[in-house]
Amino acid sequence: MKILLTGATGYIGKRLLPLLIGEGHDVICCVRDKNRFNCPIEFQDKVSVIEVDFLQQDTLAAIPEQIDAAYYLIHSMSGSATNFDELESISARNFVQRLHQTQAKQVIYLSGIVNDKSLSKHLSSRKKVEEILNTGSYATTTLRAGIIVGSGSASFEIIRDLVNKLPIMITPKWLNTKCQPIAIPDVLDFLSKSLLNPVTYNQSFDIGGPDILTYKEMLLGFAEAKKLKRWIFTVPVMTPKLSSYWLYFVTSTSYRLASALVSSMKVEVVCSDNRINELLHVTPMTYKQALSRALIKVDEDKVASSWKDSLISGRFSSNMSEYLKVPKKDCFIDRRKMEIIDRDFTIQRIWSIGGDTGWYYGDWLWDLRGFIDKLYGGVGSRRGRTNRHDIHSGDALDFWRVLYANKEEGKLILFAEMKLPGEAWLEFKIIGNTLYQAATFRPRGIWGKLYWYSVLPFHGFIFEGMLQKLIK
Repeated sequence: MKILLTGATGYIGKRLLPLLIGEGHDVICCVRDKNRFNCPIEFQDKVSVIEVDFLQQDTLAAIPEQIDAAYYLIHSMSGSATNFDELESISARNFVQRLHQTQAKQVIYLSGIVNDKSLSKHLSSRKKVEEILNTGSYATTTLRAGIIVGSGSASFEIIRDLVNKLPIMITPKWLNTKCQPIAIPDVLDFLSKSLLNPVTYNQSFDIGGPDILTYKEMLLGFAEAKKLKRWIFTVPVMTPKLSSYWLYFVTSTSYRLASALVSSMKVEVVCSDNRINELLHVTPMTYKQALSRALIKVDEDKVASSWKDSLISGRFSSNMSEYLKVPKKDCFIDRRKMEIIDRDFTIQRIWSIGGDTGWYYGDWLWDLRGFIDKLYGGVGSRRGRTNRHDIHSGDALDFWRVLYANKEEGKLILFAEMKLPGEAWLEFKIIGNTLYQAATFRPRGIWGKLYWYSVLPFHGFIFEGMLQKLIK
């Protein structure tokens, strides 16, 4: 079968793709930027990639007519506070219009649980998208999930940050809201077993694990799994804005995503029924089992995908390809080079940079820069990195975004996602026996120039020290 997979570079899409390939399907992956799509070599004969922007109707012509089914995995958890719901509706309408011109028999949509009368703006938007998808000429299957628990999921990472960093928590009252978490393997099981399955046609299903918990109980459950003693006290005085800032400064999330999560977490997300479990013969695992599985993946450095690598975690509003060519004109450039001793050693050091490994020299200054960035509403450096020793284009790396990563070529290009009066790149490349390192800054007006000269005194020992550590 030929399956259209939207959101192929997202948290769910990256994990669903190998399952579809394993079941023998040919998969057409929709992405906004091909440079962000990293397809394993063993899948390449079963995967084709097309660039589609669902807000630009003319780009949808790239979707082939000969498809049997499609997954709609497009969400916006950090769009503009005023019109993200409108943009999601436009994307859905454009999608439906194009699919009318294909042979698709089914569309599977992963949504959020919406059985509460008082919905957040994000959940209301997902319900509206579901209504739009239901107008199509194909059969629609909607799977509604609450909190998804898995290595790299936004919920898991936020819980992990809170529990690891705060022995005592003074928390907002919405931590007493009930939810029904579901493990990521079960979500993928439901998604794959619903494909072209007539028993799921033209229906909406709530999917969740067997446990109904408050967010406070989820935090304490994580603490128990990590054998940590934690005390949590809820107070009624935290406003949504204050709650959002609390999440923003303590965890790796962006403020926009924190704000969206807070508005959604005030609403109970509990399954109204679990009939799909019997229909598809799925027995969801408990919250405790889901945590155990996720923690093993983290410990073994086998996180398949992370929400942090999605563009919503940073500042990109356009394709990364536009920034791939590092500019030279009207830029300040700090260039350094050093002869390498062992190419493999240097490559391994470069590909392990950032995250828990650090930046090899002056780490406290890098941390300070990340903290200052948080104060000004930036991403900070708490995102870390998904894998300790592996980097792909599109990955988040502290307050950088990986634009290009090629081990054979010995070249890595990073773009700064911190708040800056300009744009910044950090580039490493090995030519022959020499490692070249360049920090490029394109200033924006007089403030950009003042910024460059203010940090210039630190470049000498930070970049020189880092370069030496990359060599030996």
